Amino acid sequence: MVAATEVVVVGGGLAGLAAARRLHRAGVPWRLLEAADRLGGRVATDTVDGYLLDRGFQVLNTAYPRLGTLLDIERLGLGYFTSGVLVRRGHDLLRLVNPLREPAGAPRTALAGVGSVADRLRFAALAAGCAILPPGRLLTTPDTTTESALRRARLSDEIIEEVLRPFLSGVFVDRELETSSHVLAMVLRSFVRGRIGLPAGGMAALPRAVAEALPAELIDLATPVAEVAPGRVRTPGGDVACRAVVVAVDPPAASALLPALPRVRMHGYTTYYHATAEPPLREPILLVDGDRRGMVANTVVVSRAAPSYAPAGRHLVATSVVGPTAPTEPAVRVELARLYGRSTAAWEHLTTVSIPDALPAAPPPQGRLRKPVALGEGLFVAGDHRDSPSIQGALASGWRAAGAVLEHLRRG
Repeated sequence: MVAATEVVVVGGGLAGLAAARRLHRAGVPWRLLEAADRLGGRVATDTVDGYLLDRGFQVLNTAYPRLGTLLDIERLGLGYFTSGVLVRRGHDLLRLVNPLREPAGAPRTALAGVGSVADRLRFAALAAGCAILPPGRLLTTPDTTTESALRRARLSDEIIEEVLRPFLSGVFVDRELETSSHVLAMVLRSFVRGRIGLPAGGMAALPRAVAEALPAELIDLATPVAEVAPGRVRTPGGDVACRAVVVAVDPPAASALLPALPRVRMHGYTTYYHATAEPPLREPILLVDGDRRGMVANTVVVSRAAPSYAPAGRHLVATSVVGPTAPTEPAVRVELARLYGRSTAAWEHLTTVSIPDALPAAPPPQGRLRKPVALGEGLFVAGDHRDSPSIQGALASGWRAAGAVLEHLRRG
């Protein structure tokens, strides 16, 4: 054994960082090993010609409960999106907003030509119930798919197919809406109670903020882990002896290190980044396709929410396509011209980011969204596949895994 500590955290994504933060607060010796040359895992930002390009379109919800435990969210300098969506229907752009966040937009939303007034009232009641009821009560309701839950709420096929499917498919990376209704309830709760934004420094600012309180000398980057076993972690540089191991890597890598762990099905998506001098929208609002074409899940002028994402005088457009296969950029560009109702010929294609393992699938039953993190013999697992498939799920699972480690150490 070339080194020793009490706890080894394998993986420097949000789950691993949250686990390290709780262990550090408790005064327990730990060491974090990360295979990449940076922290953050699936949350990363690249700078290209002055543009901030997140690795896949991601956003931060201020209502995520675990955020307040781990960082001062005000220091991220969030730029916020409008609480609502624009829906392309033929020649019309229909605006639907959260009346609690945008009271002035309530009359226009009520008269929007998507679905019926009853649809909008029923969906508002569904979302309000998720925001008001305690999470424990929401998670004891019958667990079904998201699509079944929407139809159980007596929403019409029109509003589901023209608004909710494209919108939620971008949230869950799940075009079929097979995601658990319990996950849906927590997502609707966070959307009603919080605001959606982007850090001024890109989404990579989030893991940096979580890691800020951790001593750099306890974090080993570019250190892949070949094997974990009770009391030992094997790296190319030698073994690390420990009393507990937290495996906080992405689900496919976790299954490779922990063969007893059930394999997790992953959803993939692709983000297309375009630069333009003239923004196709003046508002930072998500645009979805109500014409049921199905290619584009959503598109948004990112720099309208966070101007730091583009150089002065330029704008950044992010477009997401859900699924394992990605259409060509010219095909997406044609769809964007239709959705925005203006030419995209002069737009500059910056890059296309395909992420085959973007989010873990979360079909029912998900129960209380908390899968076991203690595997026995001092082995623990963390990640958004152990809670909800989200930033909140990753942070919560890491925090929860560290709590289980502390109990394990206490028992000796």
